[in-house]
Amino acid sequence: MDDSITETTLLHIQGLSKHFPGVQALDGVELSLAKGEVLAVIGENGAGKSTLMKILAGVQDPDSGTIRLNGHTVRIDSVRTALGHGIALIHQELNLADNLDIAANIFLGREPRRYGVIDKRRMAREAKQYLAQLDLDLDPGMLVNRLPIGHQQLIEIAKALSVDTRILIMDEPTSSLSSHEAERLYEVIATLKERGVSVIYISHRLGEVKIVADRVVVLRDGKNVGGLAKDEICRDAMVQMMVGRDIDANQRRTPNPGEDVVLAVEDLRTDVYPEHPVSFSIRKGEIVGMAGLVGAGRTEILETIFGVRAARGGTVKVEEKLIALSHPRDAIDAGVALVPEDRKQQGIILEMNLRENLGLARARRNAKQGRLDKKAEQVLSATMIEKLNIKTPNDKQVAQCLSGGNQQKVVIGKWLAMEPEVLLLDEPTRGIDVGAKQEIYALMEQMAAAGVAILFVSSEMEEILSMSDRALVVHEGQITGEVAAQDLCEERVMQYATGGVKSTTTG
Repeated sequence: MDDSITETTLLHIQGLSKHFPGVQALDGVELSLAKGEVLAVIGENGAGKSTLMKILAGVQDPDSGTIRLNGHTVRIDSVRTALGHGIALIHQELNLADNLDIAANIFLGREPRRYGVIDKRRMAREAKQYLAQLDLDLDPGMLVNRLPIGHQQLIEIAKALSVDTRILIMDEPTSSLSSHEAERLYEVIATLKERGVSVIYISHRLGEVKIVADRVVVLRDGKNVGGLAKDEICRDAMVQMMVGRDIDANQRRTPNPGEDVVLAVEDLRTDVYPEHPVSFSIRKGEIVGMAGLVGAGRTEILETIFGVRAARGGTVKVEEKLIALSHPRDAIDAGVALVPEDRKQQGIILEMNLRENLGLARARRNAKQGRLDKKAEQVLSATMIEKLNIKTPNDKQVAQCLSGGNQQKVVIGKWLAMEPEVLLLDEPTRGIDVGAKQEIYALMEQMAAAGVAILFVSSEMEEILSMSDRALVVHEGQITGEVAAQDLCEERVMQYATGGVKSTTTG
């Protein structure tokens, strides 16, 4: 489709290229953005979307190409320069100072002052206004580290709204939001459009792209491969351009669990909801989805089982053996693995290369006389890179140079190398494109077929419905519903997720 400059064009990018060691992230990319337009930029992980946005936001420099704003060529050499041009970026990964309060984060580096001193009252008052735009009733004086990740992402959005932006870049803004919070965000975007603010929207959730986007641009391997006008936007067309093949998102797996219980949780009390004991079990080869709204306590349940959080009571058994809940090492020794929600903070060491990251969980097993077996580590990394289809020039690539989806594969591969009995997955496909999602789903199927008991938390309803042998629904720390695969539907899950009558409908 024609992407030429018009009278309403605010931003025009031409021939933008960026090369990293072993990777051509962008190769002659072109893009235009009109005033008051919502432009969705989509593509598989590694397509170059995040690199393009970081260049626009002044985080990275391009190797070549031009950027024009209102017809004038500009050089964006820093975040401050980008903000000066009215360009703000909401990062896919959180970029907050969690030791500061909400108001301080929103105005960080731009604090209002009175007589040379930070005016905290004004800062709190104005922060409250931006929070209200997102329908977020929070005390601006609350420390960010006390908020669940979904609320932290909304603080990032409020921070961006506080800047006088002309172009707002949203990189996976709903990845940790509940459906209600996401709907509120769509309303905010519509309001911004009315004010003449342009939005560049990156998301792997193609359903929301159809809702918010006026136009779609598709990248593949760092190049433009096409675009869609408003009336052309549909899932099939987007998938075909992104991956060059059709993917059936509605296919449901056929449950085939064994009879033996592998994981048994009884009266487990977490530190967040100690008044609500949780009990459930998972059988050999069973995939159990855990649904619920943001803040329901699902992550805390997984982290307590794994020993990251101290249990306030209850027991956890693996293969009928009682395990201690005092340290993750106890869970690992019992055959339990956890892929955490926040891969960069908890799942991967960005400064290490792939071989080192993939070998972390097996480091003790691979040790010989107290020294790491380099040969075993090399064989392991080669096996996992091939098995998980990790896109990298070699296993010496530093993890931070990989796309988000490939980083997630490394986190999963690290734990698969342990050959666990129980696999806990917290938002396993967060920030991953449709093609990579299918690879993760296929991997879950393979592990279940091999007898691994899988418990996964997901905020994507489609994922819960398609991948669960049965679903546990959590509301305020307690399981309010347990639904068998044949009875799973969005209405029933949402009823329990919002505090409906506690019920069990297992088959």
